[in-house]
Amino acid sequence: MDGLIIDSEPLWRKAEIAAFKEIGYDFTEQMCILTKGMRIDEVVSYWWNKLKWEAPSKKTVVNDIHFRMIELINNEGQILPGIIKTLKSLHNNNIPIALASSSSMNLINTVLNKLNIRLYFKVIHSAEDELAGKPDPAVFLSTSKLLKIEPSQCLVLEDSKAGMEAGINAGMRTILVPEKGTDPNWKINAYACLKSMNEFNIESLK
Repeated sequence: MDGLIIDSEPLWRKAEIAAFKEIGYDFTEQMCILTKGMRIDEVVSYWWNKLKWEAPSKKTVVNDIHFRMIELINNEGQILPGIIKTLKSLHNNNIPIALASSSSMNLINTVLNKLNIRLYFKVIHSAEDELAGKPDPAVFLSTSKLLKIEPSQCLVLEDSKAGMEAGINAGMRTILVPEKGTDPNWKINAYACLKSMNEFNIESLK
């Protein structure tokens, strides 16, 4: 979802930088990119393990970032190029679509309502219900079970390294659509790499 369906990665960076500034740390965008694609509680734990602040609690920081993200999505959230075309194409060809995200269900619902695209998804699943987030494959494996489709028959579309690795770890063909303006060297591990979802077509499933 984040960075693939909605242009939310800049919003995540904005929310994280503001939240960590509240507790006395001047985060950079590059620092935020280090944890891109991870579940937000794991992002906060990652930085707590490095910085060891005394207060506020990790849960308070997570909630702060969540609150900021809901506000930013509602005010600034924009759908990314090619998404509606892709959703309509898959839907018209009777190909089941699932949304498997590291974001909380609360944030997922915020995005789906903002973009008005809920009707396209047969399954909607959050990694908050898993023991671990991406790059652990749990969220994708659980989603394939909910779809009643074998992992090997699933195609994952991802924008982040953690998400790409989760797809590969799940044994699923994984296509990478990195954030606009980036050209990550780890993209070579993906099945394919697209500049935007405008390049996706139904032939990619064959």
